[in-house]
Amino acid sequence: MLRIFLLIIASLTISVSIAANGQDLNQIKADLVRSFPELKSATIKPSPVSGMYEIEFDAKIFYTTSDGKYLIMGDVVDLKSRSNLTEERRGVIRLRLLDEVGEQNMIVIGPDKPRRTLTVFTDVDCPYCAKFHLDVPELNKHGVKVRYLMFPRAGLNSESHRRAVAVWCAKDRVKAIGIAKAGGKLDMKTCANPVESHYQLGQRLEIAGTPAIYVDDGKVLPGYIPAQRLLGMLGLQN
Repeated sequence: MLRIFLLIIASLTISVSIAANGQDLNQIKADLVRSFPELKSATIKPSPVSGMYEIEFDAKIFYTTSDGKYLIMGDVVDLKSRSNLTEERRGVIRLRLLDEVGEQNMIVIGPDKPRRTLTVFTDVDCPYCAKFHLDVPELNKHGVKVRYLMFPRAGLNSESHRRAVAVWCAKDRVKAIGIAKAGGKLDMKTCANPVESHYQLGQRLEIAGTPAIYVDDGKVLPGYIPAQRLLGMLGLQN
């Protein structure tokens, strides 16, 4: 639904009368909300580019011109610094959304005072997630804390979803996730759990595969990366 909405809004031309008294942001948002009530929670503010405003909608960033006539989908790149300003803003959003989950709602493996932290969306039946899990002790040894969120790729009410719930409901979740990733037998308990909310967050972040690795600087690394290479990317190589 969100993708369809963005495709529609990307082609929309918005006519807005912009006042010179600083009310332009309110006027733009009011017009957007009239056309698309979903944007009521959007945040609009000046962008790093003169003549454009930034619109933050859920986990999305897009732009509107200062006259309010056009919406622009795509990334803004600073040619001087060669930095992707839009991706930097996405990183800020990712970190905020992950922080909102809270570590009490994650499976956390690693030191209490880590040098770096990785938040990983994982599927207990994913082969590459299993490979990543085998690397966790090596990552921990170098000061990396791993925080797992569940993302059953087959969807809610799948067998992978039920196994993820069983992991969460186990007395020892760290042990249980290791058993699950090794293809072992789980005690298929159920209890109050955050698996569905993890999955929904993953969908908001448009996760296409697992493991999806989120670094503590907001970057996302899709797919499995061997431990030594990953440590190098984190600046922790021997």
